[in-house]
Amino acid sequence: MTIPVIGTYGHGTENDFVIVYDPEDAIQISASQIARICNREDGIGADGLIRIIKSENKWFMDYRNADGSIAEMCGNGIRVMAKYLVTRDLQAEGIFAIDTRAGLKHLRVPREGDISVNMGHVTDEMEEIEASQNGHTWSGFNINVGNPHAVVFVESMDQVGSLLEAPSVSPASSYPDGVNVEFVELLPNFEAKMRVHERGSGETRSCGTGTCAVALAATLKTNGKLPSRWTIYPPGGRLIVDIDGHSNATLIGPAVIVEDHDLTKYLA
Repeated sequence: MTIPVIGTYGHGTENDFVIVYDPEDAIQISASQIARICNREDGIGADGLIRIIKSENKWFMDYRNADGSIAEMCGNGIRVMAKYLVTRDLQAEGIFAIDTRAGLKHLRVPREGDISVNMGHVTDEMEEIEASQNGHTWSGFNINVGNPHAVVFVESMDQVGSLLEAPSVSPASSYPDGVNVEFVELLPNFEAKMRVHERGSGETRSCGTGTCAVALAATLKTNGKLPSRWTIYPPGGRLIVDIDGHSNATLIGPAVIVEDHDLTKYLA
């Protein structure tokens, strides 16, 4: 008798994920199987898959993009993972850590309400980049949040058009493993709208690391002074990013656990 593999669907500001609880690291899911699970036409449909592993009494986030490729971490995904652990009574609410390929992240997780995660140092690579999309080209910032981001500023989101295909970014040599591209429209009072094309997933409704990249780039674009707090509106909702005087970011936002799915047919 085959033991079913259960995946739990959840999202953070509509950036959605399938979570597989695998504390003993015993479930092998290939890139092609992840792509089937995440496919929005005949799978469950998600921006990525998170396997929860426990090693040496420490939680580890094994995050894969929708195409099955490996990613360093995901700011919305780690909040959804933390919400899963607390709501399933696998971890007490409060402050705890989750390890990722981008290092150890500390979170404050209440049973209800917004979750905060210390995203670590956000780095301006001190390089001007360009992104081209929909017949327009904008200059912007190369920002590293443990994963790579190209952040450009537009006068209006109407200029961006469709993001079904990846925008062209130069210099390409700055992003040998691909890049997440954020388009930002500045608003008054330290607020901004954004859209994002994520490597390996396409356009998503939100991107946690992307909002951190946007917050630093927007600070540099405007007054350049830290600390700063930005309220950022991706299509999927609202996120708050605090950046301290040493360029460390805290991401604050919701996480929702929706329902369980049997993944067995996708793993055949």
